[in-house]
Amino acid sequence: MKECGELLAGRMSRLGSETAFEMLAAARALEAEGREIIHLEIGEPDFPTPANIIAAGIRGLEAGLTKYTPSAGTVEARRAIAAAVGRTCGYAVDPDQVVMTAGGKPIMFYTILAATDSGDEVIYPNPGFPIYESMIRFAGGVPVPLPLREADRFRLDVSVLKRLVTPRTKLVIINSPQNPTGGVVTRDDLREAAEFLRERDLLVLSDEIYENILYEGEHASISSFPGMREKTIILNGFSKTYAMTGWRAGYGVMPLPLAAHINKLVVNSTSCLAGYTQAACIEALTGPQEGVRERTAEFRARRDVIVAGLNAIPGITCAEPDGAFYVFPNISRYGRPSRAMADYLLQEAGVATLGGNAFGIYGEGYLRISYAASLENIRKAIALIEAALGRLEHQ
Repeated sequence: MKECGELLAGRMSRLGSETAFEMLAAARALEAEGREIIHLEIGEPDFPTPANIIAAGIRGLEAGLTKYTPSAGTVEARRAIAAAVGRTCGYAVDPDQVVMTAGGKPIMFYTILAATDSGDEVIYPNPGFPIYESMIRFAGGVPVPLPLREADRFRLDVSVLKRLVTPRTKLVIINSPQNPTGGVVTRDDLREAAEFLRERDLLVLSDEIYENILYEGEHASISSFPGMREKTIILNGFSKTYAMTGWRAGYGVMPLPLAAHINKLVVNSTSCLAGYTQAACIEALTGPQEGVRERTAEFRARRDVIVAGLNAIPGITCAEPDGAFYVFPNISRYGRPSRAMADYLLQEAGVATLGGNAFGIYGEGYLRISYAASLENIRKAIALIEAALGRLEHQ
């Protein structure tokens, strides 16, 4: 008789994971043994959720917002999101174009599932968030990596995108500011991409979860360019901007015909987002925004310290990111696989990082390091990394 694992559908073998949580578990295990570990592996702001947002959630609980809500989100929450997105993108957004979900990942999952039949091609950034490729494969699609190069500051190369699009392309994924590199797609590049994509029968998933953690200029969405509103799904949420990772609140903004289908996937999976969570989301968007700017300024100061510190280590080059809270240093000179280097730094330096290959084939030779940590811990981590790499040189 077969064991239960042998009875699963074949598609389960195509489902990937997120290495950040595996590294976190390994780091926690070392801490349980008494080791001191500096955590630079998880993409999570180290700031607390702002007090006004917490208070709004508590008021929601006390007001009885603990029952089912409309599957796409309450009218009030979707209005707040529509207004915020409209201000950023420069066009009117209908609240019915908004679908709220338990974090941003479901928008990836639902969009890829809704847009992709077996054999359809999906272009995605590589190195990129690992769930893109995982979901493409799970849905039966063909993942087509769009390389992001250190020499280009990990920006989108539109000329490469144009070469990758074929009649089988059903979806193009754009992420800016970008995880894991911190790269930002320029407005000019987005305009050129839009001019090319708008005449083609495909959809665009624009992952804008880090839109407010931007160090130069203003955020630009490809949906803002002529002809793109009708074919773009914006993915966004509250985790990164408002330090609400554990609240699990995200949303998609999309053309009305698609919203009905994505909403149907919500009905068939999670039913709805908690009402008190949505009350907190409304406060996040409509309450004071000074904290957002203050946290971004703090991230910028941390970026400057970690980029300078890493570039001072012999054998490492580190491009300066323009957004998000990650650096993607090149460690290829050491001649070891990225995952092995991350494991070595965890064991020998007590610093938890991620191998760049966790973000795709073009991430090999790099590490992803989150600087969502105190300046004290960042400086300490740099010293520990330099010492550990020095010992490696003499092995």
